[in-house]
Amino acid sequence: MIRALIIDDNKIARSILSRLASAVNDMTIVGECSDAMEAYTYMMDNPVDLLLLDIEMPGMSGLELTRNLGNARPVIIFTTSKKEYAAEAFELNVADYLVKPVVPARFEQAMAKAKEILESNREEVKWSDDEFIFIRDAHIVRRLKVDDILYAEAMGDYVKLHTPQKFYAIHTTLKSVEERLPAGKFIRIHRSYIVAVSKIDTLEDGGAVVAHKFIPIADAYRKVLTKRMNIL
Repeated sequence: MIRALIIDDNKIARSILSRLASAVNDMTIVGECSDAMEAYTYMMDNPVDLLLLDIEMPGMSGLELTRNLGNARPVIIFTTSKKEYAAEAFELNVADYLVKPVVPARFEQAMAKAKEILESNREEVKWSDDEFIFIRDAHIVRRLKVDDILYAEAMGDYVKLHTPQKFYAIHTTLKSVEERLPAGKFIRIHRSYIVAVSKIDTLEDGGAVVAHKFIPIADAYRKVLTKRMNIL
């Protein structure tokens, strides 16, 4: 379900957008804000996937809000009565730019773009076959050999895939990575770590050493790991 937030200082405009959004499958309006600061505060505490954002508002403009949100922002569709901001808006890499009055057909087209972007963002790790995975490294989709992965490490909203040469930070969850890595080669040993079984050098008190890195083993995973390694 796409969580959308409407931001517009005009109550009638918010009502129209809400009505248009109600006809879109798999989308819910989580809130309406009358200015950008109110929206900014709301997003600090609530998850939002999509912004339907006006540009000209008292105080902070929609363009300023977009810049302040940085890279870790929701998908943005501008909704404005002015055409002259279009070039500046698309420089900010927004999904679409709707000029009021917004007609249903054009709104549906914008929603299709937003869904495509969101779906792409959610599938940060993809399998091609048993040899490689494809990861989204910044703005590049990169092929990575499974046998090069030493371990995966959860770091907030990101997962670091460590290789002998470097690590790749991808915006996903460790659970998602675990589901995509081959179970025959990798094992979860901690809520924050998945390791390649063949890359474990030694087991020490409370942890495993992989490429000179000490990785803790949680009690909940110790028995499964010991059985998996077939220790004599």
